[in-house]
Amino acid sequence: MSEEIFDLIVLGAGPGGYVAAIRASQLGQKVLVVEPRATMGGVCLNEGCIPSKALLDSSEHFALARDKFAHHGIEINPPTMNVARMVARKDDVVKKLTDGIAYLFKKNKVQVLKGAGKLTAPKGDGVHRVEVSQNGTVTVASARRVLLATGGVPVEVPSLPFDGETIVSSKEALCFGAVPEHLVVVGAGYIGLELGSVWRRLGAKVTVVEMLPKMLPFTDVEVTDALMKILTKQGIAFRMGTQVTGVEKRDGKAVLQLKAGDKTEALECDKVLVAVGRKPVLTGLGLEEAGVVTNGDGRIAVNENYETSAPGIYAIGDIVPGPLLAHKASEEGVAFAERLAGIDAKVHYETIPGIAYTWPEAASVGKTEQALKEEGIPYAVGRFSFMANGRARCMDETEGFVKILAHRDTDKVLGVHIVGPRASDMIAEAVAVMSYGGTAHDIGAMFHAHPTLAEAVKEAALDVHKAVIHA
Repeated sequence: MSEEIFDLIVLGAGPGGYVAAIRASQLGQKVLVVEPRATMGGVCLNEGCIPSKALLDSSEHFALARDKFAHHGIEINPPTMNVARMVARKDDVVKKLTDGIAYLFKKNKVQVLKGAGKLTAPKGDGVHRVEVSQNGTVTVASARRVLLATGGVPVEVPSLPFDGETIVSSKEALCFGAVPEHLVVVGAGYIGLELGSVWRRLGAKVTVVEMLPKMLPFTDVEVTDALMKILTKQGIAFRMGTQVTGVEKRDGKAVLQLKAGDKTEALECDKVLVAVGRKPVLTGLGLEEAGVVTNGDGRIAVNENYETSAPGIYAIGDIVPGPLLAHKASEEGVAFAERLAGIDAKVHYETIPGIAYTWPEAASVGKTEQALKEEGIPYAVGRFSFMANGRARCMDETEGFVKILAHRDTDKVLGVHIVGPRASDMIAEAVAVMSYGGTAHDIGAMFHAHPTLAEAVKEAALDVHKAVIHA
């Protein structure tokens, strides 16, 4: 391997790395991917986006059978959940997708070297060398360029050290062998709300503890207020503005010390999911030796081509500035590979959607109403409730709404916020319209098939100009 010089070495086979590797190979590059995992896909496919959605879908089906089938005239005995079978199905979904990436690598002639990669000090010959360690063996791989796409890991709270059994990260919360009696989720972000929803639907008592006054801190307040009311109605308890100051483990359970203002109390549970965020994986990469500089936020500083301070070394995804999202990393991977080939590719950072896969879902893109007020941007608001949407009525899923924010003078869409069934799918229309600088009038004038959930987007756009029909 040391005698072969690749055009590109990619460290990491997650959503950013594997996409960049495939696109670079399609554009004529000779590519090697270095990945420490046994399977491809990174955190997203192995222990993040995909397995969590598999569990969310399974738990949604269970909740439908238990709580809503009778309303549709479907009479069944009360359902029971086989947790082991549910987890096995999740694992099968993951395997099929990770195997799929391995197939795509083979199809696109991307080579793979298993192990942990580390940059070495440059020798001044224009070739970068990466030491790849696995099971005590070190292999040196060489390339003209190196792309760092190592992703992120859960943030550990000093007062709540992970033990993999009682105090866990999202990885372990995807694999519980039984439904917890009482699950405490520390952190009211996407991961905490989603996994809390899974286990609540299956019968666990779930308490979410969040030190901030609101969930999903960068989401429109109207959305978070509505979502909290819905999740509370589903049985999730919220302790906002509350810190966990310590923990004591007793007989397989955890006793958390909580502090809210001047008040303190103890809260006992059998599982604690710490989901306070994720941080970039930068340790052990040899950044200092290779001359790669990080910024003040602990991310790698890059230019418009995703090149770091070290010529020929690039970085994308969670380890560079921006939200830690799989789709953001993938778009950066494509843009990196295409810019390397001389194509003027760009990532539309202002239209990155964010989604909470609770039920109903919450999806947003663009500016929040609070941000527009703070920035002094004149705007108009259009809203439409799913209560008045025919398809939502047929589905018996009428909670939530669509909210559109448009510039008061130009009518350009500035933000779209949805709480409702399949919001994750509907937000794509908003992203498309905003990517092309579209207006609320554009959305309102477009055909939306009837009856569909997406008609709520059209009606919200019409409401911007007070021309809504069904409200």
